[in-house]
Amino acid sequence: MNPAKTEAPAGPRKSRRQYTAEQKAALLDEADRPGENIAVVARRHGVSASVMFRWRQLREQGATTSLKADEPLVPASEMKAARVKIRELQRLLGKKTEENEILHEALEIAREKKLISRLPWLPRGGGK
Repeated sequence: MNPAKTEAPAGPRKSRRQYTAEQKAALLDEADRPGENIAVVARRHGVSASVMFRWRQLREQGATTSLKADEPLVPASEMKAARVKIRELQRLLGKKTEENEILHEALEIAREKKLISRLPWLPRGGGK
């Protein structure tokens, strides 16, 4: 073998087959029948058994729509909790922003009335 001259193997490359959610569900239903198992059904249809085990795992987690994308879905309870947390954080951010604006206005008023001396660490114009 000449290391300076290497060639890729000739012939067509195998591409990944795409299965619809219905096809995946049909194969899993077939494997669930009495006397059948995933390995036998996978072999019969030319599908990797590990792929079918992954499909079954997603189905058992309640992620039937994720069979289309081969990824788990977030449970509705987690999504609801995340949305509640986001709303709470947005509320707190708004509150802190309002407090910051009020303090900057108070600082400007105090400076105008010369109630606060111009300290070097307090920027002019409210720090904006």
